[in-house]
Amino acid sequence: MNLSRKWLEEFVHVDASDKEFAEAMTLSGSKVELTHDLGEEISNVVVGKVLSMERHPDSDHMWICQVDAGREQPVQIVTGAWNVHVGDLVPVALHKSTLPGGKKIEKGKLRGVPSNGMMCSFQELGLSHGCVPYACENGILFLPAGTPVGEDIKNVLGLDDWVSDFEITSNRPDCLSVIGLARETAATFDRPFSVKTPEVKGVGDDINKYMSVEVKDTDLCPRYTARIVKNIKIEPSPAWMRERLHACGVRPINNIVDITNYVMLEYGQPMHAFDYKCLSDGRIVVRRARNGESIQTLDGVDHDLSDKMLAICDNDKPVAVAGVMGGANSEIMDDTKTVVFESANFHGATVRITAKALGMRTEASGRFEKGLDPRMTLDAVNRACELVEQLGAGEVIDGIIDVDNSDPNHKRLPFEPDKMNALLGLELPAEEQQKLLEKLDFKIENNEVVVPFFRTDINRMCDVAEEVARMYGYDKIPTTLYAGEMVQGEFTPAQQAERAAALVCREAGFDESMSHSFISPKFYDMIGWDEDDPRRISTTILNPLGEDFSVMRTTVLPSMLDNLEATLEAMEVGPLLGLWLQSFLIHITMLALNIIIFVIVYGRMIEIYRASRSAACNPQAVRGHFGNPALASR
Repeated sequence: MNLSRKWLEEFVHVDASDKEFAEAMTLSGSKVELTHDLGEEISNVVVGKVLSMERHPDSDHMWICQVDAGREQPVQIVTGAWNVHVGDLVPVALHKSTLPGGKKIEKGKLRGVPSNGMMCSFQELGLSHGCVPYACENGILFLPAGTPVGEDIKNVLGLDDWVSDFEITSNRPDCLSVIGLARETAATFDRPFSVKTPEVKGVGDDINKYMSVEVKDTDLCPRYTARIVKNIKIEPSPAWMRERLHACGVRPINNIVDITNYVMLEYGQPMHAFDYKCLSDGRIVVRRARNGESIQTLDGVDHDLSDKMLAICDNDKPVAVAGVMGGANSEIMDDTKTVVFESANFHGATVRITAKALGMRTEASGRFEKGLDPRMTLDAVNRACELVEQLGAGEVIDGIIDVDNSDPNHKRLPFEPDKMNALLGLELPAEEQQKLLEKLDFKIENNEVVVPFFRTDINRMCDVAEEVARMYGYDKIPTTLYAGEMVQGEFTPAQQAERAAALVCREAGFDESMSHSFISPKFYDMIGWDEDDPRRISTTILNPLGEDFSVMRTTVLPSMLDNLEATLEAMEVGPLLGLWLQSFLIHITMLALNIIIFVIVYGRMIEIYRASRSAACNPQAVRGHFGNPALASR
């Protein structure tokens, strides 16, 4: 999850440097993988205004331009760009400037004429066309009128921002959002945190005249919220929205699509927009897909659905795969006039299984599969409509369709300060523990911990203790030894018998064979077992190291023979005797070994059993019986 420091400032103000910010957030449990300056590779690039242009004397396509770059004197730049005109405001890379990709710009001569810099395209500045939709695809980037001449281009294009890349664990889906990370930041630095409630003015009318929503499978869709916007104007998003999306790694497309992506990043709630005219009878039905149904998703790929998948449908057909991706048959187009904003909550496991089956894991599915808070849907859809009004992208119809079957009750756990202190090795008073928890929106009521809705990962006392520990500071927890009574260990009679039998065999001159429990299926052929022999039925390893370790053996014989063969080869006996002689000797040796072990071990185990019965009354009897103090101590 990429977090823009500029965007973060909207919710919480932090004075820490980017290094201090990353270290503090990591220590409090939100690991920062890396931080980087968006404009780190750009230096000495400013806004320039073209003052004059004249033909290059030795070229039919190059121009000699005088550019005002905010310096005492105009800068002469020779360019071959076809789209430059006098009065244009353009990015100018001056002498000894740098551009993304390690490109360095220095003054020089082009066909004998001095050139003290270069005018830049958006590609040369590391931008996509979505970031600057007014730019030419193959030409110099023009900047909006009124852009200050001489201004650092990073400030103009929103590249003066630091981005922190967080590694969000699967149990913290609430941190897959700017608001979630802002909440963690406020708790870490003990700063005020505020989120404004979205305000939508509306233009009247009633949403119920336009559409209806039916949720047939409430277990897979606990909440479905929708609003309608009419008189849509599809156009590029404003610069501030494009810059924030770009900083978080999302490519800007148009205002409606950008709004849904913006809300997903801000609230962590995936959204979708349907073209209203594509919904049969203005009806949405949330149900399991039927076997044989298919849909072409927004990426242009056709998918066959099954009854294990949840689909968003109209009266006739699926129009989206719930929690994964919308359908091409309801896509927002340039001629779209009315849209339906969907903000819903779907069952995480179902979304994960569906995404895997269809082979299309998306930003939305990656969030839904971790389990989201159903209460986010309403704020998210209202925030989207608020942005529509703010951008002048359409008119919001009054009313909200909200089918809510989620549990309205907070999760409650016993507040056990003493147990948490014992677990953490701390001695924090209950009042201090309460203050630490309240920084994270937990509440203590009637000696119970009231878990906030967005913390779906808090289920036990140890989870609450972890929240106390990370807010207190892992680095402040003292190092202590484990407390507890030391207990003298001992072997059971069965273990003693086994170890004694092994010792007797080794002292009698036998070698002990140790090998892996995993073998190759070919080993059964080597010991002469038939193909239909039931003893060949083995457990197959799903991720074996190789074919030689692909099944669990049902007999130790092939492993012992393999060890013996390796031993003989190491002694250079194998090549001399030949394979047939080796096999003969191995079988004779194994037969003799089995007979000897049976006779010796059986007699020895009888003796050990008799000794172990008397050990309870006289422990020295065992030691005296074996005549070996080391063995008896076992």
